[in-house]
Amino acid sequence: MKTRARTLSILKHAFIYTLLVLFIIPFYLMVINSFKTTQQFVDSPFSLPASIDFKNYIDAFDKMNFMNAFGNSIIITIVSVAVIIMTASMGAYFLVRHKWRINSLIFAVFVASMIVPFQTIMIPLVTIYGRLELLNSKPMLIFMYAGFGQAFAIFIFHGFIKNVPFEMEEAALIDGCNKLQSFFKVVLPMLKPVMTTVLILDVLWIWNDFLLPSLVLLSPYQRTLPLSTYNFFTAFSVDFAPLMAGIVLTILPVLIVYLFCQKRIIEGVVQGAIK
Repeated sequence: MKTRARTLSILKHAFIYTLLVLFIIPFYLMVINSFKTTQQFVDSPFSLPASIDFKNYIDAFDKMNFMNAFGNSIIITIVSVAVIIMTASMGAYFLVRHKWRINSLIFAVFVASMIVPFQTIMIPLVTIYGRLELLNSKPMLIFMYAGFGQAFAIFIFHGFIKNVPFEMEEAALIDGCNKLQSFFKVVLPMLKPVMTTVLILDVLWIWNDFLLPSLVLLSPYQRTLPLSTYNFFTAFSVDFAPLMAGIVLTILPVLIVYLFCQKRIIEGVVQGAIK
């Protein structure tokens, strides 16, 4: 039994480390190639750079108009995620606490909408909003993110709120709170673990999204960081080395936030899973 357990442990760790290597390889290639020239990248993408030169990062910073794109990404991500979390938590609370048949149908529609690919609606979406002249606007993009993010967030909040004891809200109501106050003072603080989960997933989705902003934000000044990588593509070629540096600059802010907040993020995810 001990031999079998030891063998299973070795196989499990070997599998985990194999996955780790597979996940690290793309980041490794991206980083080492960001210090090469484009010709060196094409000739030998797997070799180490001959020297550490930050010229590509300086060029990428200027060519991407990094600070403007960074500001656009920050505004869109923060506002979109805040709206999603607030509206989805309140919507899920209403669907859970009011046992109406129509609420069951509404929740089923939300869940069913999660299987609809965005690509099936993007052409009608752009056509309709384009005719209404509502594109090329950060508020409109935030509005779309808030709408597309509702289904998954409500699904997550709905399952969590069902396990929140109603007796705690009753006590708040007896103390003089109304329904809205009991939600914000009793229920919402208890949703912190699942809010962390939704926050992480939505921040990663919105920050890294390329397709929806490319359809909505038409002006170069409105571009987010992922869209700014357009600047490395020309009609007949791609400047690969500065592009790698630009991608590193794009993912660096999220990586820094995660490194500083990883303890709270992991605690939130674990508590949400246990709940």
